[in-house]
This record gives sequence, structure tokens and C-alpha cells, in this order.
Amino acid sequence: MVLQEDYEKFLQSYAFPLKKGLRINTLLCTPQRFFELFTTPLVQSPFSPVGFYLPEGFSGAGHHPLHHAGAFYMQEPSAMSAVQVLDPKPGERVLDLCAAPGGKSTQIAARMDGEGLLFSNEYVFARAKILLSNLERCGVKNAVILSMRPDALCETLPEFFDKVLVDAPCSGEGMFRKEPASLGEWSVDNILNCAKRQRMILESAAKALRPGGMLAYSTCTFAPEENEGVILGFLQDHPEFSLLDCGVSFGSPCREEPLAAFGIDSHGQDVSLMRRIFPFHGGEGHFIAKLRKRGDAPREHAPLHFRPAGKHAPELPVAQAFLREQFHDLPLPRVEIRGDAVNLLPEGLPPLDGLRVLRCGVDAGTIRKNRMEPAHHLYKTIDPKTAAQTVDFPLDDPRLELFLKGQMVECDSALKGYAAVTVQGIPLGFGKASGGALKNHYPKGLREF
Repeated sequence: MVLQEDYEKFLQSYAFPLKKGLRINTLLCTPQRFFELFTTPLVQSPFSPVGFYLPEGFSGAGHHPLHHAGAFYMQEPSAMSAVQVLDPKPGERVLDLCAAPGGKSTQIAARMDGEGLLFSNEYVFARAKILLSNLERCGVKNAVILSMRPDALCETLPEFFDKVLVDAPCSGEGMFRKEPASLGEWSVDNILNCAKRQRMILESAAKALRPGGMLAYSTCTFAPEENEGVILGFLQDHPEFSLLDCGVSFGSPCREEPLAAFGIDSHGQDVSLMRRIFPFHGGEGHFIAKLRKRGDAPREHAPLHFRPAGKHAPELPVAQAFLREQFHDLPLPRVEIRGDAVNLLPEGLPPLDGLRVLRCGVDAGTIRKNRMEPAHHLYKTIDPKTAAQTVDFPLDDPRLELFLKGQMVECDSALKGYAAVTVQGIPLGFGKASGGALKNHYPKGLREF
């Protein structure tokens, strides 16, 4: 919904090339370090302090070794806006209810800096696996990744979360240039169906949010039925929620005057507290609203439990011994054995019974005949400085390209056994050294063929 005075700017903006963006992943790389290594000139984006525009015509960033290492995430610039509004902090419990492919979840995780709990959910299982892969690449260790209906998830964890993000599935009008195929799916009926589904998801999210908690609702569409209409209807039915200022300067405030043409009543709410982003603002399109749930439940309001299943498995000492051997000065995390799988659990887990969990914490490896075989995720989440053995590739090292293709590479003949593999000190994965050669353990699905 573009105001008349902005209509010409809106039309003109589509004559300019699509802006591509990246966000530095501060979990694995500081901005200073990133700019020492990534020499392509970038321009600051208004939507995140670590978000940048790539130069026009630049390609290949997704194949860059630093992308493999998780030092940055390719993300549409305005898609970074919702997490900026939500403002997650270390130590909080945060739910990303519609999380795939993972841009916003990895952004939340970086803001949390490894402290607290992040629940990332995606109902469509195939998309949930992509979400898992992106969280793993970005070195996220405190996430619970699920594939569930929003209502089932939120009813299982009532009033558990400090903050909830609902980046709702939508008609995607803001993504028509990026994903032209979505234009063929557009219809008024689709908009109305999306609005109905969005309202149902928002109703579920409300149940999972603690009193005093914050909720951010976002879409990448311009349709007022899916944006202001959803929020204003929700507020009318939920007086325990109040609309807050988004607290950002990017985009433009929503306006009440045009809503009547779509049959949307503001019910006395200050719609200017909500925010719209159009292409002429520097991103393809987004809508954001921020809500607060009335009350002020104490931080410890919900009982927290350590999930005990498998805690006393006979394989537990094998896993603990492996971790002590492979990593020095590492505070031993909570290790859980389920079947032959070894997981490192984040602190403060609630009971997970009845939840469809794809991963909880860190996939550390598997137990095979009284020994542990490590997993890629383990070496993505533990500081490589603590590794007993490390192979570090400079960006111009020809072995780096070979490693990313899954090939065996040369290494120091003094190395023997598992070794962390890094690129300029940023964790990339691991290999197994023997006789001056490093056997490649980089996952097949990530390799550059």
C-alpha cells in the first residue's frame, strides 16, 4: 500500500537493479576481521549495523570460502529489519516461529551471542532441513530446531518465551523481483488466504509469549490485508497486547488514511507505530509491527529442566573422554547420548516431550564400537583455539579450494588424528590427519563440485 505522494518513487525504484545484501555473522567473525579478509567494496545498509549491499553485478559470494565458513549470510537487505525491531539479547528465550531458510534465525543467534535459548521452527520438513543446515554453517550452538505446526508447538510451551518473531508466510509482493515465479501465484484470493493463515499463526504465537514479552510480526508483502489488517484485527481481539513503536528510523510509518479503502478499521490504534519498507527505501519490501503482552512475569516464571534421557548411558564416558582429548580448556558441556548420537545441550532446556525436534544444541558425533566419531557441527561451534590440532588455510592457499571440493590435502606430517580446519582462523570443519595427509570430512552436500 503506497501513498499517492510516494507512488512515483515506488515505480521508479523498479527501474533500478535488484540490491543484493550480506550480513556479517558476528558469532564467527568480527566486522573488523571480515573487512580485512573480504576485499570487495561494500556499502552499509540501513537495516542492520552488520548488513551491507554488494556491488551491482557482483556474483559468486555464495561460493566464497568465507561463506562456507559462515562468516557471512547472504540476505535480502530489508529482510534484516524484523530482527532489528525484535532486538533479541543474550540470555533470552526466543522463538522464531516460521524460520526457514534461516536468515532471521541466524541473525537472532548472532545477537544472542550463544547465550540463552533459540527455538527455530519450520513446519515444512524439507525447508526445516535447509534451516538446520544454515544454522549449522553459522556456528549456532544454542538452538532447538523443530518442524511443527505453530499451534502444536506454542500450546506445548505456553508463556515460555521472552520474545517471539512471526515472519509470516505471505503473498510475497516484495519478492517479485527476487523470485519472479511468485508473481504467477498472486491473486486476491491468495492474499485473503494468507491473511487468514497469518492470523492463526499470530494467535498461536500469543500463547507462547510470556507476560511482559515482546512479539515482532513481519511480512515481505505490501498487501494491507496481510499487514495492518492482521495486526489491527488481532489487537481488537487481544486487549492484553499493545502496539509499540518499532524504534527504528528506516522505512516509513504506516498511515491510517488509505486503510478504509480496504475495509480496515484502526479501532483507535496508532498505526504510525507500525513500519513499512518499500524498494525506494533500499530493500525489496517489508512490513513490521512490534507488540507487547501485558504483565511482567519474572524471568524464572517457567520451570526449567535438564533433559535427562540418556544421561547415564554407558557411552557417556567415551564422549566425555573424546571431548577432553580433542579440545583443551573447554568447559565440559552437558553431554547427552540418545541411541548412538552425541549431543551437547544448551542450558535451560524445557521438557521437549511431544515436540518434533530435528536437533537440540550441537550434533557432536556418534558412538561407534566404543569410540566417538565427531560431526561437522561440533567443529563449527567450538572455538578452534581450543582444538588440540588445527589446520588453518589462508584464503590464497590452493589446498583450500581442494578441501572445499572434498579432496584429501597435504598437512603437517606431525599431525595425527582429528584436526579442526579453519580458514584464516574461522572454523570451516574438520579432517583426519595421517602421514602428512588430511582426510576430508567436509560434508558432501556443502562441497564445491
